[in-house]
Amino acid sequence: MSGGAPKFDAAFRAQLETLFRWRRDVRRFKPDPITPDVLDDLLRLAALAPSVGLSQPWRFVSVDDPERRAALRRNFETANAEALAACGEERKALYAKLKLAGLDEAPRHLALFAEPQPEQGHGLGRRTMPETVAYSAVMAAHTLWLAARAHGIGVGWVSILDPAAVAAALDVPSGWSFIGYFCLGYPQAEDDTPDLERRGWERRRQDIKVALLQR
Repeated sequence: MSGGAPKFDAAFRAQLETLFRWRRDVRRFKPDPITPDVLDDLLRLAALAPSVGLSQPWRFVSVDDPERRAALRRNFETANAEALAACGEERKALYAKLKLAGLDEAPRHLALFAEPQPEQGHGLGRRTMPETVAYSAVMAAHTLWLAARAHGIGVGWVSILDPAAVAAALDVPSGWSFIGYFCLGYPQAEDDTPDLERRGWERRRQDIKVALLQR
């Protein structure tokens, strides 16, 4: 870029914080489609995420086939029933009321995998910490999530799944590590408070000291 790095002023930083605050985990979607050009733009921005050794190990899989989606739905139902059974008695009733997937409503489904040994990056930075490959894929997911929010698109992260069954249903290369399954669509409603907080499952901590240790 000519002229040096851009200057991000206070107004921009305020808008950026607003974007962070309105990035929600969405479970209820409108049927309006996400056009291919918009999805391409989201994936282009996701590719700007940091990655260990510039390896870009993320592998997004667009799940469009109805039979594969149905297989993922059955996978979720099985895993969710097991999670409910394992839930403590004081939380079981609340858990049963939570909407934990938007699989039926979301117009777009993306499964995210990490390639454990990508040729790109030549192994830099991951010899002692190979898990940084998976961390890099998570960074790509977060970047896509923020880009989607800027487009007015909601994202729901479905993690109540059996990873091996997901890989089998999608017939991805062996060795790929499953990171998460994401539902994308335009939200039915907007709120800057997490749904789990509004429903009494948990509260977001505001004290930064819980995440900061001084040595």
